[in-house]
Amino acid sequence: MMGDWRETTLGGVCNEVSGVIQTGPFGSQLHQSDYSPSGIPVVMPKDIIEGRIDAESVARVSMEHVERLSRHKLRSGDIVYGRRGDIGRQALIRQEQEGWMCGTGCLRLSLGDSVLNPLFLHYYLRQDDVVSWITNQAVGATMPNLNTGILRSVPVKFPTLQVQQRIASILSTYDELIENSQRRIKILESIARALYREWFVNFRFPGHENHPLVASSLGEIPQGWEVKRVTDAVHLNPRVVIPREGEKPFVPMGCLANNSMIITDIESRTGNSGAKFQNGDTLFARITPCLENGKTGFVQFLPDANAVAFGSTEFIVLRSRSLTPEFVYCLARSDDFREVAIKSMSGASGRQRVQEQCLNDLEIAEPSRVLLDKFSAMVSPSFRLIYKLQKQVQNLRRTRDLLLPRLLSGQSMPVYVGERS
Repeated sequence: MMGDWRETTLGGVCNEVSGVIQTGPFGSQLHQSDYSPSGIPVVMPKDIIEGRIDAESVARVSMEHVERLSRHKLRSGDIVYGRRGDIGRQALIRQEQEGWMCGTGCLRLSLGDSVLNPLFLHYYLRQDDVVSWITNQAVGATMPNLNTGILRSVPVKFPTLQVQQRIASILSTYDELIENSQRRIKILESIARALYREWFVNFRFPGHENHPLVASSLGEIPQGWEVKRVTDAVHLNPRVVIPREGEKPFVPMGCLANNSMIITDIESRTGNSGAKFQNGDTLFARITPCLENGKTGFVQFLPDANAVAFGSTEFIVLRSRSLTPEFVYCLARSDDFREVAIKSMSGASGRQRVQEQCLNDLEIAEPSRVLLDKFSAMVSPSFRLIYKLQKQVQNLRRTRDLLLPRLLSGQSMPVYVGERS
C-alpha cells in the first residue's frame, strides 16, 4: 500500500481550505449580446471534451464586460463541470486558461491552497465509480442536473501530496502522449485538405502555368479538365454483399469525428442491415445535426481490400469511380459539396435527411489522371499515418484507463519506464 489514505468529502476538504466551493454560472448577468468574435473565452458545457476545454469552440465575451464579471474568472487548477446532461464530464483549467470565464451552465471547483493536488483530483473525479456516484445523485426527472450540494458530497480518498503528485505525473504522461498524437493528426489532415483546396479549388497545382483556364458550365477551369456530375465520378452507396451470420465490424454514427477522418470505437455485431463499406470508402452523415456538425469518416481499418464492414443507415457511402479515395474524402469535406447536401435536407424538424438525388446534378471539375495520382501519392501516407496515430491514441487511453482505478484506489505504485522524475 502507498501509505495512509485519507477519506472525506470534496466539500469537507474544500471547506477546510477555501471555505466554500465557488460556483458559476453568471447567466443572469451575461446576455447573448455580450458575446463577441474576440475577447475573453467563456467556458460552456459543450466545450468540456475528454477532460480539457476545447479552445476552438469556446465563445468569447467582449473586454468591456470583463470587470463586471470578474468574480467568475477561472484560475489555473480550477475544475469545471457542466450542470446538465452529461454531468460527470469535467475539465481542469490549465495555466494558459487563467482568466477565462466560467460560463452559463457550468459549476466551478476552486481549491485554493488545498491539501489536494488539482491534477490528482481531476483524475480522481474521472473514475467510473465517481462519475456513476455523481450521476446517481443527480436531480431532475428528464434531464440530470448537478448542483453544489452534490459536488460537496462527493466522496474523496487521497494520499499525501507527494504521492498525489507522483500519481498525477504518471497519468498525465499518458495524456500528454495522447495530445501530441492528436495534434499530429490535426496537422496532417489540415495539410491534406489545404493541398486539395490549393490544387482543385484554387487551381494552383504543379504545372498550372501550362494549363490556361477555359470556359465551362462551372466557370473557368484548367484546360484538359473535364466537367462531370458527381454521380459519374463517385459511386453512391455501392452494392456490397455481406453475410447476415457471424460478427462483423459495425460503425455507429457516434464513431465518426466532426473534424477528422478518424473512425473510433468500432463495434462488432451480427446481421447485415445498414450501410456497407470497404477500405477507401468515405462515410458521409446524411442526417441532422450530424451532417452540419461535420461527421465524415475515411475507412481504412479493415484487414484487407476484400473485407466488408457495415454501419448506421444514416451514412451515405462514397466510393471513387474515376477519382481516388483520398480525393473523394476531401471532396466530401469541401464547402461546396456540403452546402448542396445541407440545402437538400427535408423531413420533420430534428430528423431531416439529405436527399441523395441532389448529387445527381452537382458537377465537379475532374482533373487529369496524372494529377489525381500525384495528389494521392502525396497525401495517402498522411492518411495512413493518421490511422496509425489513432491506434496509438486508443492503446494509450486503454492503458491509462486500466492504471487509473489501480493508482487511485491506493494499490501498489506500478513501475513505469516513462515516468518523469
